Amino acid sequence: MIRHLAYLVGLTGVLSAPASAQFTADDQCRLALLLGMDVSASVDTNEYLLQQQGLISALLSPEVQNGFFNGPGPVAFAVYEWSGRFQQDMLVEWTMIRTQADLLAVTEEVARGTRTHEDFPTALGYAIGFAAQAFAQAPPCLFQTLDISGDGQNNDGFPPEAAYAHFGLEGVTVNGLAIGGASREIELYYEAEVIRGPGAFVEHALNHDHFAEAMRRKLERELRAMILGEVLD
Repeated sequence: MIRHLAYLVGLTGVLSAPASAQFTADDQCRLALLLGMDVSASVDTNEYLLQQQGLISALLSPEVQNGFFNGPGPVAFAVYEWSGRFQQDMLVEWTMIRTQADLLAVTEEVARGTRTHEDFPTALGYAIGFAAQAFAQAPPCLFQTLDISGDGQNNDGFPPEAAYAHFGLEGVTVNGLAIGGASREIELYYEAEVIRGPGAFVEHALNHDHFAEAMRRKLERELRAMILGEVLD
Protein backbone atom coordinates (compact mmCIF):
# COMPACT_ATOMS: atom_id res chain seq x y z
CA MET A 1 0.00 0.00 0.00
CA ILE A 2 2.85 2.42 0.77
CA ARG A 3 4.33 1.70 -2.65
CA HIS A 4 0.88 2.31 -4.12
CA LEU A 5 0.77 5.72 -2.43
CA ALA A 6 4.23 6.62 -3.71
CA TYR A 7 3.22 5.61 -7.22
CA LEU A 8 -0.02 7.61 -6.91
CA VAL A 9 1.80 10.77 -5.86
CA GLY A 10 4.15 10.43 -8.80
CA LEU A 11 1.31 9.74 -11.19
CA THR A 12 -0.77 12.70 -10.09
CA GLY A 13 2.25 14.94 -10.44
CA VAL A 14 2.26 14.08 -14.14
CA LEU A 15 -1.45 13.85 -14.90
CA SER A 16 -2.98 16.62 -12.83
CA ALA A 17 -2.55 20.11 -11.50
CA PRO A 18 -3.94 21.44 -8.21
CA ALA A 19 -7.68 21.90 -8.45
CA SER A 20 -8.86 25.48 -8.71
CA ALA A 21 -10.70 27.00 -5.77
CA GLN A 22 -12.64 29.29 -8.14
CA PHE A 23 -16.26 28.46 -8.92
CA THR A 24 -18.62 29.97 -11.48
CA ALA A 25 -22.35 30.04 -11.92
CA ASP A 26 -21.99 27.58 -14.81
CA ASP A 27 -20.77 24.74 -12.58
CA GLN A 28 -24.32 23.51 -11.77
CA CYS A 29 -22.98 21.58 -8.79
CA ARG A 30 -25.27 18.75 -7.73
CA LEU A 31 -23.70 17.94 -4.36
CA ALA A 32 -21.34 19.51 -1.81
CA LEU A 33 -19.82 16.49 -0.05
CA LEU A 34 -17.80 17.13 3.12
CA LEU A 35 -15.89 14.36 4.89
CA GLY A 36 -14.95 14.62 8.58
CA MET A 37 -12.15 12.22 9.60
CA ASP A 38 -11.55 11.24 13.24
CA VAL A 39 -7.96 11.80 14.46
CA SER A 40 -8.68 11.72 18.20
CA ALA A 41 -6.50 9.91 20.72
CA SER A 42 -8.39 6.64 20.19
CA VAL A 43 -6.98 6.47 16.64
CA ASP A 44 -3.40 5.21 16.77
CA THR A 45 -0.74 5.78 14.11
CA ASN A 46 -1.46 2.57 12.22
CA GLU A 47 -5.21 3.23 12.29
CA TYR A 48 -4.63 6.75 11.00
CA LEU A 49 -2.68 5.34 8.04
CA LEU A 50 -5.45 2.83 7.39
CA GLN A 51 -7.92 5.72 7.24
CA GLN A 52 -5.69 7.77 4.95
CA GLN A 53 -4.96 4.90 2.59
CA GLY A 54 -8.55 3.66 2.80
CA LEU A 55 -9.91 7.01 1.68
CA ILE A 56 -7.52 7.07 -1.28
CA SER A 57 -8.46 3.52 -2.23
CA ALA A 58 -12.17 4.33 -2.03
CA LEU A 59 -11.84 7.49 -4.13
CA LEU A 60 -9.97 5.61 -6.85
CA SER A 61 -12.38 2.66 -6.96
CA PRO A 62 -14.39 2.25 -10.19
CA GLU A 63 -17.67 2.41 -8.27
CA VAL A 64 -16.87 5.78 -6.68
CA GLN A 65 -15.42 7.24 -9.86
CA ASN A 66 -18.61 6.24 -11.63
CA GLY A 67 -20.57 8.16 -9.00
CA PHE A 68 -18.45 11.28 -9.47
CA PHE A 69 -18.46 11.35 -13.27
CA ASN A 70 -21.82 9.91 -14.37
CA GLY A 71 -24.15 12.14 -12.40
CA PRO A 72 -26.03 15.25 -13.55
CA GLY A 73 -23.37 17.89 -12.82
CA PRO A 74 -20.12 18.00 -10.87
CA VAL A 75 -19.58 17.37 -7.16
CA ALA A 76 -17.80 19.77 -4.78
CA PHE A 77 -15.61 17.78 -2.38
CA ALA A 78 -13.71 18.65 0.82
CA VAL A 79 -12.14 16.81 3.76
CA TYR A 80 -11.29 17.87 7.32
CA GLU A 81 -9.77 16.16 10.33
CA TRP A 82 -11.26 16.51 13.81
CA SER A 83 -10.54 15.51 17.39
CA GLY A 84 -10.82 17.83 20.43
CA ARG A 85 -12.94 20.94 20.92
CA PHE A 86 -10.66 23.25 18.94
CA GLN A 87 -8.74 20.74 16.85
CA GLN A 88 -10.32 20.76 13.40
CA ASP A 89 -8.23 21.27 10.28
CA MET A 90 -9.07 21.23 6.57
CA LEU A 91 -7.18 18.49 4.78
CA VAL A 92 -8.67 19.13 1.33
CA GLU A 93 -10.25 22.51 0.58
CA TRP A 94 -13.40 22.64 -1.54
CA THR A 95 -12.57 21.21 -4.95
CA MET A 96 -14.97 20.80 -7.87
CA ILE A 97 -14.62 17.29 -9.26
CA ARG A 98 -15.27 17.39 -13.01
CA THR A 99 -12.54 15.16 -14.39
CA GLN A 100 -10.31 12.30 -13.32
CA ALA A 101 -7.45 14.80 -13.07
CA ASP A 102 -9.45 16.70 -10.43
CA LEU A 103 -10.02 13.49 -8.48
CA LEU A 104 -6.36 12.50 -8.72
CA ALA A 105 -5.37 15.94 -7.43
CA VAL A 106 -7.56 15.37 -4.37
CA THR A 107 -6.07 11.93 -3.68
CA GLU A 108 -2.60 13.48 -3.94
CA GLU A 109 -3.55 16.01 -1.26
CA VAL A 110 -4.78 13.21 0.99
CA ALA A 111 -1.64 11.14 0.35
CA ARG A 112 0.74 13.92 1.33
CA GLY A 113 -1.28 14.98 4.35
CA THR A 114 0.24 14.67 7.81
CA ARG A 115 -1.71 14.12 10.99
CA THR A 116 -2.52 17.42 12.66
CA HIS A 117 -3.43 16.16 16.16
CA GLU A 118 -3.23 12.89 18.07
CA ASP A 119 -3.62 13.54 21.80
CA PHE A 120 -7.09 15.05 22.06
CA PRO A 121 -10.47 13.52 23.00
CA THR A 122 -13.56 12.96 20.86
CA ALA A 123 -15.43 16.24 20.52
CA LEU A 124 -18.03 15.10 18.03
CA GLY A 125 -20.38 18.03 18.65
CA TYR A 126 -17.59 20.50 17.90
CA ALA A 127 -16.70 18.52 14.77
CA ILE A 128 -20.25 18.91 13.51
CA GLY A 129 -20.24 22.61 14.39
CA PHE A 130 -17.05 23.05 12.38
CA ALA A 131 -18.81 21.51 9.38
CA ALA A 132 -21.31 24.39 9.41
CA GLN A 133 -18.41 26.82 8.94
CA ALA A 134 -16.98 24.69 6.13
CA PHE A 135 -20.31 24.56 4.30
CA ALA A 136 -20.47 28.36 4.48
CA GLN A 137 -17.39 28.37 2.22
CA ALA A 138 -18.74 25.76 -0.20
CA PRO A 139 -19.88 26.56 -3.74
CA PRO A 140 -23.64 26.67 -4.32
CA CYS A 141 -24.90 23.11 -4.88
CA LEU A 142 -28.31 21.47 -5.05
CA PHE A 143 -27.57 19.27 -2.04
CA GLN A 144 -25.17 19.29 0.91
CA THR A 145 -23.98 16.16 2.71
CA LEU A 146 -21.72 15.83 5.73
CA ASP A 147 -20.11 12.44 6.06
CA ILE A 148 -18.50 12.06 9.48
CA SER A 149 -16.49 9.02 10.54
CA GLY A 150 -15.27 7.99 13.97
CA ASP A 151 -14.59 5.14 16.37
CA GLY A 152 -15.96 6.59 19.61
CA GLN A 153 -18.78 8.49 21.26
CA ASN A 154 -18.62 12.16 22.13
CA ASN A 155 -16.62 12.63 25.35
CA ASP A 156 -15.62 16.30 25.23
CA GLY A 157 -17.76 19.42 24.99
CA PHE A 158 -21.34 19.67 23.80
CA PRO A 159 -23.01 16.68 22.09
CA PRO A 160 -24.18 16.42 18.47
CA GLU A 161 -27.73 17.38 19.49
CA ALA A 162 -26.51 20.77 20.73
CA ALA A 163 -24.52 21.31 17.53
CA TYR A 164 -27.64 20.80 15.44
CA ALA A 165 -29.59 23.18 17.67
CA HIS A 166 -27.09 26.05 17.46
CA PHE A 167 -25.34 25.83 14.07
CA GLY A 168 -26.71 26.53 10.62
CA LEU A 169 -27.02 23.00 9.27
CA GLU A 170 -30.58 23.19 8.00
CA GLY A 171 -30.90 21.22 4.79
CA VAL A 172 -27.64 19.34 5.33
CA THR A 173 -27.86 15.55 5.31
CA VAL A 174 -25.49 13.98 7.83
CA ASN A 175 -24.32 10.41 7.28
CA GLY A 176 -21.95 8.42 9.46
CA LEU A 177 -19.17 5.89 9.13
CA ALA A 178 -18.98 4.11 12.49
CA ILE A 179 -15.71 2.25 13.10
CA GLY A 180 -16.44 -0.45 15.65
CA GLY A 181 -14.91 -3.40 17.42
CA ALA A 182 -16.44 -6.63 18.65
CA SER A 183 -19.87 -5.02 19.11
CA ARG A 184 -21.91 -2.64 16.98
CA GLU A 185 -22.44 -0.19 19.86
CA ILE A 186 -20.80 2.71 17.99
CA GLU A 187 -23.06 2.10 15.00
CA LEU A 188 -26.14 2.33 17.23
CA TYR A 189 -24.79 5.55 18.76
CA TYR A 190 -24.29 7.11 15.34
CA GLU A 191 -27.78 6.07 14.30
CA ALA A 192 -29.32 7.61 17.43
CA GLU A 193 -27.18 10.73 17.89
CA VAL A 194 -25.31 11.67 14.71
CA ILE A 195 -27.13 11.07 11.44
CA ARG A 196 -29.68 13.61 10.33
CA GLY A 197 -31.93 14.39 7.38
CA PRO A 198 -34.01 12.45 4.83
CA GLY A 199 -32.33 9.23 3.76
CA ALA A 200 -29.44 9.62 6.25
CA PHE A 201 -27.62 6.38 7.02
CA VAL A 202 -24.70 4.84 8.91
CA GLU A 203 -22.11 2.66 7.23
CA HIS A 204 -20.34 0.29 9.62
CA ALA A 205 -16.68 -0.77 9.50
CA LEU A 206 -15.91 -3.76 11.71
CA ASN A 207 -12.58 -2.10 12.57
CA HIS A 208 -10.00 0.13 10.90
CA ASP A 209 -8.86 -2.75 8.69
CA HIS A 210 -12.29 -2.58 7.05
CA PHE A 211 -12.33 1.22 6.72
CA ALA A 212 -11.52 1.29 2.98
CA GLU A 213 -14.36 -1.07 2.10
CA ALA A 214 -16.86 0.82 4.26
CA MET A 215 -15.75 4.17 2.85
CA ARG A 216 -16.17 2.88 -0.70
CA ARG A 217 -19.70 1.64 0.01
CA LYS A 218 -20.63 4.92 1.66
CA LEU A 219 -19.23 7.17 -1.06
CA GLU A 220 -20.83 5.05 -3.75
CA ARG A 221 -24.20 5.43 -2.07
CA GLU A 222 -23.80 9.17 -1.50
CA LEU A 223 -22.66 9.85 -5.04
CA ARG A 224 -25.37 7.81 -6.71
CA ALA A 225 -26.81 9.95 -9.47
CA MET A 226 -29.79 12.00 -8.26
CA ILE A 227 -32.59 11.95 -10.80
CA LEU A 228 -34.97 14.87 -10.25
CA GLY A 229 -38.01 12.60 -10.44
CA GLU A 230 -36.63 10.38 -7.66
CA VAL A 231 -36.07 13.41 -5.43
CA LEU A 232 -39.60 14.68 -5.97
CA ASP A 233 -41.06 11.23 -5.28
